[in-house]
Amino acid sequence: MWVQISTDADFQNNVATGVTLVDFWAEWCGPCQMMLPRLEELASKVEGKATVRKHNVDNDPQIPTQFRIMSIPTIIVFKDGQPVEKFVGVQDVATLEAAIAKHA
Repeated sequence: MWVQISTDADFQNNVATGVTLVDFWAEWCGPCQMMLPRLEELASKVEGKATVRKHNVDNDPQIPTQFRIMSIPTIIVFKDGQPVEKFVGVQDVATLEAAIAKHA
């Protein structure tokens, strides 16, 4: 399993059902780059229970604006389209895995 890409156009469809973790990030953001291997590890651990996606705030700014994202990385866990957990800054895999398990 790998981290999937989210865009403004497909965002609502991507988070509509089940549990989806979305990492809001940008190419130039150092802490965001630190999250990439962690998200890949997380995606393989939660395969079948949740989807892990990255949403580039520079390329697709509409959704980040809607969720009032001011700092990146910001990670939001969605359950059936609704945000249920939010993290700002670099997170460890165990923390995110526990957040997903709570809602899966």
